[in-house]
Amino acid sequence: MSATDLIADMLTRIRNAHMAKHERVDVVFSKMNQSIADILKEEGYIKNYKVIKESDSHGVLRLYLKYDAHGKAVITGLRRESKPGLRKYVGVEAIPDILNGLGIAILSTSKGVVTGERARELNVGGEYLCSIW
Repeated sequence: MSATDLIADMLTRIRNAHMAKHERVDVVFSKMNQSIADILKEEGYIKNYKVIKESDSHGVLRLYLKYDAHGKAVITGLRRESKPGLRKYVGVEAIPDILNGLGIAILSTSKGVVTGERARELNVGGEYLCSIW
């Protein structure tokens, strides 16, 4: 079975793995998923990730999840904003502030996949992919 929305699939797998207290989760590899994983690592939401290529199928992106000292997940919420059936685009002035700066918005812009804060610095808008807090 193949997922039509790989980003939503990735976010759902992360959410489910956190609820089950897993150390790692495997998601389908795509350049977009890898870009999102880069941002999650830079912002401190995951420990690390690794690209695993399999010969008979598509690659796998293995994410190593992060928990605090009390065993609580660092990521408390994820939401897919722009969906294949209804794309959501925002201009630079309309980039949302997630939980007053405690979370991040991830956008796909002409300068690549970036956080909302970085998009403001670059003065570009784009497709509002997801929110993470």
